[in-house]
Amino acid sequence: MKRPVARKKSSAPRPPAARLLAAALGALAKGVLLAEPRWRRDGLKIIFANDSLCTMTGLSAAMLCRQSHGTLHADHAHFPALRRWLRRPLPGHALTGEGYLARADGTPLYAAWTFNAVAGARGRVTHIAITYRDMTAKRRLQEEIVHAQRLDAVGRLAGGVAHDFNNLLSVINGYAEILAARPSVRRHAAREIGEIHRAGRHAAGLVRQLLAFSRRQSLHPRVHSLNRLVRDNADILAKLLRPDKTLALDLAAEPDRARVDSAQLQQVLLNLVLNARDALATGGEAVIRTRHREITVGRNRRLTDLPPGRYVVLTVSDNGAGMDESARSHLFEPFFTTKEPGKGTGLGLALVYGVVQQSGGHIFVESAPGQGTTFEIFLPAVDAPAQTAAALPIALPVTRGRETVLLVEEDNVVRKMVAGILTADGYRVLDAVRPAEALPLARRAAKPVELLIAPISSPGDEADKLARAVHAARSGLRVLAIGGQDPIRLAWLPPEAQGSLAKPFALSELLRAVRSLLDGKGVPTAPPHFQPPT
Repeated sequence: MKRPVARKKSSAPRPPAARLLAAALGALAKGVLLAEPRWRRDGLKIIFANDSLCTMTGLSAAMLCRQSHGTLHADHAHFPALRRWLRRPLPGHALTGEGYLARADGTPLYAAWTFNAVAGARGRVTHIAITYRDMTAKRRLQEEIVHAQRLDAVGRLAGGVAHDFNNLLSVINGYAEILAARPSVRRHAAREIGEIHRAGRHAAGLVRQLLAFSRRQSLHPRVHSLNRLVRDNADILAKLLRPDKTLALDLAAEPDRARVDSAQLQQVLLNLVLNARDALATGGEAVIRTRHREITVGRNRRLTDLPPGRYVVLTVSDNGAGMDESARSHLFEPFFTTKEPGKGTGLGLALVYGVVQQSGGHIFVESAPGQGTTFEIFLPAVDAPAQTAAALPIALPVTRGRETVLLVEEDNVVRKMVAGILTADGYRVLDAVRPAEALPLARRAAKPVELLIAPISSPGDEADKLARAVHAARSGLRVLAIGGQDPIRLAWLPPEAQGSLAKPFALSELLRAVRSLLDGKGVPTAPPHFQPPT
């Protein structure tokens, strides 16, 4: 009988199944936990954790295996659904969810998780496998997009509210001017009227901040050296911090030029320094820096990242109290403030956001409680030389007129006020609510219309069509567009025959603009005067 041939044994021993399983789970990019299926007070007892989960959480496998899975979760909102699922955990029927996990260093970790039942040879569930996928970057991007959408929606609302407020303020300020100019007003009453007018002008400034946030503010951008703008305003900014806080400048060498509205950038600097002042303790310091930065293709992988290009970075930082995540998320919204009631309007940082956005820039904030705050403003760099500001023209004195003026204004109170002041100054005024009603008035007028005052918002709108029709009958027509924040330029009309006046306007500004246009000198467009915020 032939003996069976003995097979040669392999020199390499086969790895145990448990070791092979552990190696496979350890190689996965997702975090994996194996837990007992029995419920404990804090969840399911962990018996295995792979390397990926240890890296994600900053906790060792030994530390994880001494606790329940619930200690990993920042909240236990998923517990009820998990306990219901555990009553009959069937293989192939997973339980999913997402939320924040607890990292060893305290930084946020947002993850999506899946619970799967692991059955033994007889079909009985012996373990629960939990996989975690790090979603922190995706979650942060979603929050940034939602935040940007919320700011855009609030901006649209702010712009609409500002439009109605401008009409009201035009009336308040206008009638205050009319009353103050009457010789019959007593001295005491004149002082009170002056206070009303000052309050109205201050309110108009707040409306301009709302318009800046909604990106409807009229800007007058020029090429400026940011270093020079910072140096020119350093004295007044330092005074805001005195006597117990200091300002330091850290300005990079050229190139430092950007296309900005210098008056609005002054307001940005003022608001950021005031924000730093309120956060600083005695002996604290605010620092203004300028730097160059180039964003290359490939470094802007997210929707919220900066477009590639060269930037001048203006930074205002402080070593003050700092802010928590909740405050940062609402920082640029109008009327949001962390100050005590009566200590702030909540519009300062809204103006900063609007001016930066309208200037084609981007703003970022870094802050944490006890670690100070840093605002970084990225403005597109330009190679053109810095421009010097033109001298402001001298305002002409108000003179009485005899010309015929056609006024179109939908707000009844504003229309009545403007028509009244022009009539009192000697003009013949024809007024209408809408352009369609104004054209018949112009055609029936005893003398031709020499000036049209109307809310022309864009070429081709109803008010523009009215202006063209009146101009066809009177080639020397002058046009004053009122209401909009951006100056309107009509291509078919000579520059000296047209002008713009933004609401709310002072009646003295209106009278000067009317006289200047009728005298053929146009309406000079001057940037808003620099005023420290209150």
